Amino acid sequence: MKTEMLAMILAGGQGTRLGKLTKNIAKPAVPFGGRYRIIDFTLSNCTNSGIKNVGVVTQYQPLELNHHIGNGASWGLGGIDSSMTILQPYSGADGEKWFEGTAHAIYQNISFIDQIDPEHVLILSGDHIYKMNYDKMLQAHIKNDAALTVAVIEVPMKDASRFGIMNTDEHDRIIEFDEKPAEPKSNLASMGIYIFNWQHLRTVLVDSYAKDGQMLDFGSHVIPAYLEAGENVMAYRFKGYWKDVGTIDSLWEASMEFIGLDNELNMRDDSWRIFSRNRIFPPHYVCAEATINHSLIVDGCYVAGMINNSILSSGVRVGVDSVIENSVIMPGAQIGKNVTIKNAIIGENAVVGDNVVVSDENEIKVIGYSEKIGVQENEEN
Repeated sequence: MKTEMLAMILAGGQGTRLGKLTKNIAKPAVPFGGRYRIIDFTLSNCTNSGIKNVGVVTQYQPLELNHHIGNGASWGLGGIDSSMTILQPYSGADGEKWFEGTAHAIYQNISFIDQIDPEHVLILSGDHIYKMNYDKMLQAHIKNDAALTVAVIEVPMKDASRFGIMNTDEHDRIIEFDEKPAEPKSNLASMGIYIFNWQHLRTVLVDSYAKDGQMLDFGSHVIPAYLEAGENVMAYRFKGYWKDVGTIDSLWEASMEFIGLDNELNMRDDSWRIFSRNRIFPPHYVCAEATINHSLIVDGCYVAGMINNSILSSGVRVGVDSVIENSVIMPGAQIGKNVTIKNAIIGENAVVGDNVVVSDENEIKVIGYSEKIGVQENEEN
């Protein structure tokens, strides 16, 4: 029986713009919101949209990401009628199969997709924070008899030059694609979410690689090729919260929005839950001398300081007389006594020693994954 739609999540990017935070882990595995990792949002969207088969394409530093995903059971994708498959580069008779772009990653996994035999393939990124019903996008794709549907979101016109911009006619058919145009004609930004008719995309990729092998990227190569060939390429307008957390500033902004009173993600919505795979921690403990204001404190935390407008992720420890403001403390981080942290992101399992100040009025300060500052080498942690 043919599968209606297979989701392929591209999760192999290095995430260089996140600097220290992705030195040892892939960007989609970066913690977010206290108890989640970035990829949890895309995976949960698949589950909530009724998608039963998901392939996750990994490459850069995949160990933590692979462990987190496991067999997909945490997202209901490890059952008899569902599957989660991790797809990594491999060596074949003709050499190593490193992924050179988004479209190239799909081409290298044609045999896997053929085994699932989907009518449509949904291409997703594993590094965005949002909630989206992909089934509604699929129904629009089918209704429009489209060869390709691209999810778009309206961005402020002043920011449009930072995105791939889709120019459409009055029926939302895409007639032109501009990659980061200096003078954008519209504000419809591509979200990096695509639905293709699989057999047609398969033919395009196979023919291209038999000819010149230049069909490497969806944005730079595949979409322009579809438009040039006169294919029916449609825009699907998404209205809701969506954040590309590919930079330190955007990750910090999304985290502050996450704890905002008007948070559009609405994490308490039982009809669209965000699932994750989490370690079991004891309940958090707040000491009598601690002060907490407008903050998110997750399981396993020990708090003896002042926390204001911040996120303390699972297993975080904050010593007495320490002050944390407008900051994100990622899982397992240890904060000493009399520490000041403002406008910062403290990486997973980092250690900040006593009497340290982490603050800068001009930029978001970052302490990296397992980094130690203000701690002597022979000091007990």
